[in-house]
Amino acid sequence: MKYAIIKHSGKQYKVSEGDYLNLDRFEAEKKDTVEVSDVLAINDGELKVGAPFVEGAKVVLEVVNLGKDKKVVIYKKRRRKDSKLKRGFRREYTRVKVTSIVG
Repeated sequence: MKYAIIKHSGKQYKVSEGDYLNLDRFEAEKKDTVEVSDVLAINDGELKVGAPFVEGAKVVLEVVNLGKDKKVVIYKKRRRKDSKLKRGFRREYTRVKVTSIVG
């Protein structure tokens, strides 16, 4: 099974062909193709590890959807102080499908 480890927006992901990922929102529209050249490692029977990136390797992604995740609630309470804080946010993401791994 061929897989790669890529770096996108400061995070690392292990991907295989046909996988779906929720990446942090970036500027793209549906059915756009995005090439990620920040490939840290590729395994296609033999492991190739970059220093820091594998030369000539890239992962092609297709944008499937744009959306928002479920709400994350941040609640802070300080005991005996009558102090509490409740905040929340919904992370925006770009859903992509891995179409091919080259390298």
